[in-house]
Amino acid sequence: MFLRPILLSLCLVPIGPAAFAGDIPQGTVSQDAASKGTTEVTSQKFEAAVVPEDLTKAKDATELSIGAGGLGSTGNSRLLSLTGNAQFRLRRSENQLSAAAAGNYGYTAPPGQSMQTSVENAQGKVRYDRFVLADLTVFLGVQARNDRFQGLDLRLQIDPGLGYYFVNDPKQLFWTEVGYDYLHDIRRNADRIVRDASGAPVFDPTTGAPQLLDKTKTVHSARIFLGYTNQLNEGVNLSVGLEYLQGLNDTEAHKLNGDLKLSSKIGTGFSLATTFSLRYDSEPLPGKVKLDTITALNLVYTLI
Repeated sequence: MFLRPILLSLCLVPIGPAAFAGDIPQGTVSQDAASKGTTEVTSQKFEAAVVPEDLTKAKDATELSIGAGGLGSTGNSRLLSLTGNAQFRLRRSENQLSAAAAGNYGYTAPPGQSMQTSVENAQGKVRYDRFVLADLTVFLGVQARNDRFQGLDLRLQIDPGLGYYFVNDPKQLFWTEVGYDYLHDIRRNADRIVRDASGAPVFDPTTGAPQLLDKTKTVHSARIFLGYTNQLNEGVNLSVGLEYLQGLNDTEAHKLNGDLKLSSKIGTGFSLATTFSLRYDSEPLPGKVKLDTITALNLVYTLI
């Protein structure tokens, strides 16, 4: 089994929201995870608004953050993990454009076995927000992911939606988002083989060749999200998010995503965040598990 350490990573990217709603509406809580030496910007979930740590810049700001990290070990534990990422946000009055990109690579082996690639993905996303009322927003997000170990040459998601805030005060926020999710997968050929309960390939009785899943799959989903943030004091923030997506053209397909983050400032430009994320997919590709979890400890520095 591949090694899965939890590491302390220096990431020059804000992770997740620490915000109040009237200025920037939030979507699913975004976590840049450090587990396995990786950073996530798409996270296989509905697109989320980028939220500034500095609320004085909420309505007029240009922000750019970049980051890179790595982990290496030899001996009984052999591991090499590399990650890089960048985030951008432009806000002018009632309009906001945000973008993010990340890439991850991991190479590891247990004692006595040869080294193998264990993490390999590239991700990107763009989102536009329009703030129409104090408690109502409309948005459109697009994200793409290439992930060898999820069996994906490409996962494209297009996410329009509406957000509404039930509680919207300077220190506390409770809100919901509803919308539509278009998901289009282009699968890796090596992961299209149909397998039985033991993991063995299933062969076509006529041709004798392994049975294959379709090269592409499209899912149309309805989506609902609930989020809560609380600035416990000047330097400590709590964020919680829970999201459910229900397939419309494939009623057996559904996903559940959850995030929890507690962050605290430890100096000028620096903060420390502990995060926990879960991702559940009812219909993963053959040989892939339905539930992934990530626990991470991040040291964060903001450039602008």
